[in-house]
Amino acid sequence: MNFTTAFFRTVFWRPIDAYAALFWWITGRKVRARNRLRMAAEQSPYAYSVWVDSVENQSDIIAAAPAIMAQWQHRPKFSVIFHQQQQQTTKDLARALTALGKQCYAEWELILVQSLNSQSLSNLPLSNMPLSNMVIITEKTDDPKRALQLASDTASGDYVLPLAADTTLPATALFRYAEALQNTPQPLIIYGDHDEIDLRGKRSKPWFKPRWNDELFLAQDYLSAACVLRANLFRRAIAKITSAPPARPAVSGAEHYDLLLNATSDDAIQPDTDIAHIPHIQSHCRHVHGPNNQSARLATLSQHLACRHATVREGPFGTTSVAWPLPQNRPLVSIIVPTRDQVKLLRSCITSVLTGTHYHPFELIIVDNGSVEAETHAYLKQVGRNPAVRILQYDAPYNFSAINNFAVKHAQGSYICLLNNDTEVLDDQWLTEMMRQATRPEVGAVGAKLLYADGSIQHAGVVIGLGEAAGHAHRYLRGDKPGYFHRPHVTHYVSAVTAACLLVSKEKFDAVGGLDAEGLPIAFNDVDFCLKLERAGWQNIYTPLAK
Repeated sequence: MNFTTAFFRTVFWRPIDAYAALFWWITGRKVRARNRLRMAAEQSPYAYSVWVDSVENQSDIIAAAPAIMAQWQHRPKFSVIFHQQQQQTTKDLARALTALGKQCYAEWELILVQSLNSQSLSNLPLSNMPLSNMVIITEKTDDPKRALQLASDTASGDYVLPLAADTTLPATALFRYAEALQNTPQPLIIYGDHDEIDLRGKRSKPWFKPRWNDELFLAQDYLSAACVLRANLFRRAIAKITSAPPARPAVSGAEHYDLLLNATSDDAIQPDTDIAHIPHIQSHCRHVHGPNNQSARLATLSQHLACRHATVREGPFGTTSVAWPLPQNRPLVSIIVPTRDQVKLLRSCITSVLTGTHYHPFELIIVDNGSVEAETHAYLKQVGRNPAVRILQYDAPYNFSAINNFAVKHAQGSYICLLNNDTEVLDDQWLTEMMRQATRPEVGAVGAKLLYADGSIQHAGVVIGLGEAAGHAHRYLRGDKPGYFHRPHVTHYVSAVTAACLLVSKEKFDAVGGLDAEGLPIAFNDVDFCLKLERAGWQNIYTPLAK
């Protein structure tokens, strides 16, 4: 949109930013004006409606769908499952039926399971739906697991879409799923993005999902609102949850999470090819986060991970947190801190590590890269008397990669923690939480949550592509703010983490050749290192529990 339109849309929402942008525009600094206005507009209530109008183009897709489908090799059938529970009105089902009747893809059936005391179906909008597409199961039940089992036995589709009560599908949803199934190999699980919709049909709070991230899925359910499963995989997952002890919680929403936990961990699943993300809004929910079922998800996840001896804890903002077990014999960790003078920073860092680290055993290696100040030498001599501390001298010109590679060769620990000299420990569990992750065979580098002095976020994982290279996600976000769908507050796999506080096994460090001292002596060596780990088959992880 042009500057004038953007200004008038923003001025009532962020007047200070809008008038500052106008001042810069009038005085000829138009690039700065546009940037200021753009940043203000991104946070405004109308930003999503602009995206819907300019990017989504649903009407164009509907018009083009017949010609696109004419080129397809096959047309999969979808079984849409809806359990009308007692507390839900026929309005919920009416909205779902109306949306299904508007699908531009016709190969589907609706399987309806009613609760024992659900309301009559006589007033439902069935006129816009072929009755052959609707299967009403005669057995009524209030047990969500039983409802899924009944639907599983009845479904005739190639893929199954369990639909929550407050969820409707856009007219292009099934078309998008079918389009994704034209690829080879066909995925077993497909999920899309979703947003929130009110009773008037106004849409907001779009949740644009990442590619499959199983560690993130343990922290929050980001699949249930918009996910289809291959029918045979769906039936295997149903068999698991229905044969489990009856202690599993039967709370609205948790049954879908339970189903998907079992489906995504199925032995047949190859995550890179069998779980696919569609970058489109595939469903509208009345509440974008779903029902408040944290306790149900905690209980479900605890049972799911019991065989792996993990402990499930409550996380912030309704999320969950998994504490993976530590090895019985705890490995030695070598904490490497490069420095050159800056003794005040160094003293704060070293004192916080020595007094604020619960995990043991560890050794602290301070690498002195040519300090010249007497105060620094005096401090290094003093702290070097501590049996947990070693001082190494590195007298070559500054090269961050080379300094750390040099220290790793002298490290006695089987795990390496790279730590900047301007950091301070905020929680004595920091190394314990990082070691819970680093000792897992599938994990490469582990990164911590780093905060600025004002408590805002400095690092919560690295995103490739920011600034035409790589950058820190959620930077400057206040620590008590949820951020984008709570991502900075939950453990999840990331492309890279910063070497300001990075933990990795020495074996994996050596396997990828350490940091690149020739090509990347100063910056981006940590990003490159993490990408090498990822290429070698390990996943890098960010944990907010290490602060």
